Parts: sequence; C-alpha cells; structure tokens
Amino acid sequence: MAALACSGRMRSMSERHRPLPREHFPLFRTLQTRWMDNDVYGHVNNVVHYSLFDTAVNGYLIEAGALDIHHGAVIGLVVQTQCHYFDAIAFPQAVHAGLCVAHIGRSSVRYELGLFADSAPLSAAVGQFVHVYVDRATRRPVPLPAPLLAALQPLARAA
Repeated sequence: MAALACSGRMRSMSERHRPLPREHFPLFRTLQTRWMDNDVYGHVNNVVHYSLFDTAVNGYLIEAGALDIHHGAVIGLVVQTQCHYFDAIAFPQAVHAGLCVAHIGRSSVRYELGLFADSAPLSAAVGQFVHVYVDRATRRPVPLPAPLLAALQPLARAA
C-alpha cells in the first residue's frame, strides 16, 4: 500500500520531539475537555490525551461512513499508541485534534495527531495511533475496506 508521511519518518527514542503547527494537519475535530479530565495538578491528566486521540480518529471514521462500531464485519483494534507532551491542557479549554494519516498498510493505518488548546498555534501534545483492521468474529487481520481507504485519503499527506 501507499507509504505516506505527516512528519517524514519515525523519530528514534533519542531524538527530541517538538510541537507541530496547525498547518501540519489536514483535518481538525473539536473536542471539549470535561471537569473530570483535570487531575490534582490542575491540568488534563496524561491518560486523557489517549482518549482524545481515540475519540478524534473513531469519530471521524464513523461520520465518514468508514466504521460501523456496532454491526460492521471489520473493526479497528489499537495496537500501538504514543504521546509527547509540550504544554498543559485544562478544563474548560476546547481541544482541536489535528488528524493526519502517516502510513497505510495492507491491514493497518498509522495516524499522527496533534492536540491544540483553544486557539494555540502549536500543539500541546503530538501522538501516534495505530489501528489494525480485523474481522469482527475471528479477530484476524483483513485488507483495508474500500470505504475506509476512501475516508483516509483526505487525511493523507504525500511523502
């Protein structure tokens, strides 16, 4: 399948990650922080970032008609996530989740996401999220369905 790049390549563990500008992402979804998202330190707890990634990706796929979480024969399972934090997000800020497809494989998709607090020009966090698409009944990998591939195209940035 096509190799795509949002940031070009995966960084090694020793390379410093940096916040990304809004222009890096072809699509945004607005998500609202909740009172319960804040931790005792007064900002959104780090585990909430992963929930925001999941909500942004799956919300887009459902609205695009590419994922039927209740009855679809093919479902996406998360097999890998990572997040790099640069700035705090806190309730009641809105979060603008930028989405980009970094790689499309035979049965998997790697998304790159940026979380932006309110109107901030740079991401407060950047993460990756990998889905492997499987048969709902057998949980065995399957080729990416045509509706999913079509929904991914607007998120793809050519390498």
